[in-house]
Amino acid sequence: MPAKVVVVGSLNMDLVTRAPRLPRGGETLIGQSFATVSGGKGANQAVAAARLGAQVAMVGCVGSDAYGRELREALLAEQIDCQALSTVEGSSGVALIVVDDHSQNAIVIVAGANGALTPPVVDQFDAVLQAADVLICQLEVPYDTVGHVLRRGRELGKTVILNPAPASGALPVDWYGSIDYLIPNESEAAALSGLPVESLETAKAAASQLIAMGAGKVIITLGAEGSLFANGQGFQHFPAPRVTAVDTTAAGDTFVGGFAAALAGGSNEVEAIRFGQVAAALSVTRAGAQPSIPRLSDVQGFSAP
Repeated sequence: MPAKVVVVGSLNMDLVTRAPRLPRGGETLIGQSFATVSGGKGANQAVAAARLGAQVAMVGCVGSDAYGRELREALLAEQIDCQALSTVEGSSGVALIVVDDHSQNAIVIVAGANGALTPPVVDQFDAVLQAADVLICQLEVPYDTVGHVLRRGRELGKTVILNPAPASGALPVDWYGSIDYLIPNESEAAALSGLPVESLETAKAAASQLIAMGAGKVIITLGAEGSLFANGQGFQHFPAPRVTAVDTTAAGDTFVGGFAAALAGGSNEVEAIRFGQVAAALSVTRAGAQPSIPRLSDVQGFSAP
């Protein structure tokens, strides 16, 4: 069987509109299109890992509304194990997304059912965590739950990945010792480290700070500039494959899911990072969150221009 990746995190219905540019405060723009697309960082990473070769289980909560049914069906269609996906009364999580003509986006998230993913709910599905090879968390569910899962992952001896998104400040200090791979983007690395991340050199300083704070290894994703890997002994920069971007939504989630799938499948860190980068590069050439995530055959057939 393929390696087992378990994702504990969020599921959102993405309400996506395209406009010439992002609106300013108090401004109304005429949009060009609108779509509802299954998303949420947790679900996106689960779909990415599944499409890219891993056996995947999802631990999370959806609402009792129509969006909740659609979010569950989207995961089931990817052959993702949903035994630990609970339905709670009320609305599912939603994300309001505006994408401009330069493929940049602005996002507002409403947690909805994601807020119901508490430590006791996760504990009901401890057998799912025990079956994992790699465990992934993000920050779109309650912090108490994230900390609980990180600690449980460490107790079980799993490879633990934290994608600290969306992060607006420092993480609890006691989390770091449970994290094998901390994977922030530039703004998240800056928020966590308290240092600016505006170049490769400043990214190195932030990564060093995060390792000093206790993270095992750090991968800072740098968008079109690729990614920076740090492990306490040094750094390695991985340039990004060159593609024409259409929509950057879910690129980071695709990298995390691809990295986890490759790592769980026996790839070393360098191979897993490069695999994740190709998957992320392919994702930005397509619109949407989950619809943009490539499959294993796409990555295997990719040839850089």
